[in-house]
Amino acid sequence: MFLVVFRNRKRADIDEAEYGAEAERMEAMARQQPGFLSFKSYMADDGEVIALSEWEDEASARGWGKVAEHRAVQARGRKSYYADYTLFACDDPRVHRFTAKD
Repeated sequence: MFLVVFRNRKRADIDEAEYGAEAERMEAMARQQPGFLSFKSYMADDGEVIALSEWEDEASARGWGKVAEHRAVQARGRKSYYADYTLFACDDPRVHRFTAKD
């Protein structure tokens, strides 16, 4: 598994409807990419967002990063939506699971 963590803060003046529509479209496209496993996004009380995507391998994640329409939306994000962001990517993350038994 290859994990991508996209940690970001939006600008105060963004067009929320436009951003939301683009985010939904990008998620739908990502779900169709080879190697896609999952995506979830969480917002903290202070407005910071953490988006997690899981891929079968690094090549799959990088392949998504090279899709022309995705690259165009990324450029719009830097220009119009994000105040700042950090992207973390890791191959073969160590995973611990717990499930309570009834």
